[in-house]
Amino acid sequence: MRLLSPDYFAYSTYAQYADERGFIVLFPSSQKDNKCWDVATPASLTRNRGGDTHDLSRIVAWAKTKYNANPSKVFVTGTSSGCMMSNVMSATYPDLFSAMSCYSGVAAGCLAGSPGSSPTTADLTCVNGQIIKTPAQWKAVAQAMYSGYNGPYPRIQTFHGEVDDLVFPANLGEQLKQWSAIHSVSLSQTKLNTPYPGWTYLKYGNGKQLVRYSVANVGHFVIAEEEMDLSWFGL
Repeated sequence: MRLLSPDYFAYSTYAQYADERGFIVLFPSSQKDNKCWDVATPASLTRNRGGDTHDLSRIVAWAKTKYNANPSKVFVTGTSSGCMMSNVMSATYPDLFSAMSCYSGVAAGCLAGSPGSSPTTADLTCVNGQIIKTPAQWKAVAQAMYSGYNGPYPRIQTFHGEVDDLVFPANLGEQLKQWSAIHSVSLSQTKLNTPYPGWTYLKYGNGKQLVRYSVANVGHFVIAEEEMDLSWFGL
C-alpha cells in the first residue's frame, strides 16, 4: 500500500505496477491552500489532532481494513508538497509506515508556524533553506509530533534536484540531519554518478535506514523513480 496524490496517477506508472504486482495504491488530494497539504499547523504536526495528517491516517486505516492489507508493508511517497507531507506522516504516524521515498521536500516540522504550506502562502524561510538546525534539534522536532513514542520510524529514501529554486537544495541536508539522528546512523558511503550520470548517492549506516540521491542540473521536478521506490519498499 502506498499513499500518493492524483497527479501521480496522471503522469506516473504506480497504478500500472500495482496491477502487475498486486499491491494497493491510494491517491488522496488536498483541496485547500493551492492543493498543498498542511504541514505547518499544530493540528497537522501533532498526532491525532485532526489535521491533514490525521485525515490521511484514517484513509490508511480504512484501506488496511477494507483490503486486508499487510500492516508491515504500508509506505508513503510524494513530490514537493507530497514529500513534505511524507516526512510529516513519517513523524506523526511512524507506526503506520514501514518506509518513505519522496522527492523535493523538507524536514518534518520545517514549515511549523508558517501561515500556509503552498508557494504563495508559506513563510519562505523554510523552503529557501534558511531553517538550519542540529541533528539533535531536528530529531526533537520529529519526536514531539508523537510524544512518548518509542517504536521504530520508517526507513527513509529521499531525492532532490541540485538546482531546485523552489524548495532549495539545503533542505535535503536538513532532512538528512533529522532522519540520521532518528535512526542513529551516520554517513558511510558516497558514490558519484550513481545510479545515473550526474546523480550522487549517499548511504547512511548500512544503507537500510537512510539513503539520499541528489541530481545535478535538475530543478524542483525530479521525475519519480518508481522502480527505485518499489525496490526500497521491498515490492
